[in-house]
Amino acid sequence: MFSHAAIASLNNLEVMVYHYVIKNRDKVMYMTIRELADAVGVSTTTVLRFCRKLNCEGYSEFRVRFKLYLEQEEPQQANFGAGEVISFFKSVNNDEFDALLDRAVDIISSSERIIFVGAGTSGALAKYGARFFSNIGKFSNHIDDPYFPVTSDMAKNALAIVLSVSGETEEILRFASQFNLHHCKVLSITGHEHSRLSKLADFNLSWHAPQTRITGGYDITTQIPVIYILETLGRKLARKIA
Repeated sequence: MFSHAAIASLNNLEVMVYHYVIKNRDKVMYMTIRELADAVGVSTTTVLRFCRKLNCEGYSEFRVRFKLYLEQEEPQQANFGAGEVISFFKSVNNDEFDALLDRAVDIISSSERIIFVGAGTSGALAKYGARFFSNIGKFSNHIDDPYFPVTSDMAKNALAIVLSVSGETEEILRFASQFNLHHCKVLSITGHEHSRLSKLADFNLSWHAPQTRITGGYDITTQIPVIYILETLGRKLARKIA
């Protein structure tokens, strides 16, 4: 139901509806369209657009199809929080997303070296990505210092793979702009393809998991989709250069 193509077509307000539905699946089944709109803080028109982009004629059809979706998935929901991850894997388990990964691998293989970029948790994953790709035999390094200088020498014949949950972090946007300035291709891996980072990038892969923050503003959004994308790209690359 929540295919990658359908989720990618949602605008920012519709994505808010999607995130609420995924996080409150038990409640949504009994909510009217007005109650759902009020809970999310959007209009009923936005909810209707959300339903139509999921190939439902209206909210009534959405609730019926959503109920069937939950019944099919119910045995897999033993662990708390598994629903969000399961929804991600269902959305990317198709030929369309596989083709996007193949296109990304073509870009990666045509570059002499890879520079993984990220800050915070994404910085840790940038380091992981660089090591994983190095294990494959693709020369890679990482930058997790938001003030690291970008020069023309380091950007020459390279590809910057930039990781960001929001795609809106100013330091990361600065990196993407500097790589663009030095004619270095940018591949972004973000939480949503409508972010500023995805628009700066030459190619974007998005994973559409709801962003989760706790008291103090600390981000504890799941990174399982990012690890899956990095490892799948790496394994596809290994087959390509073998």
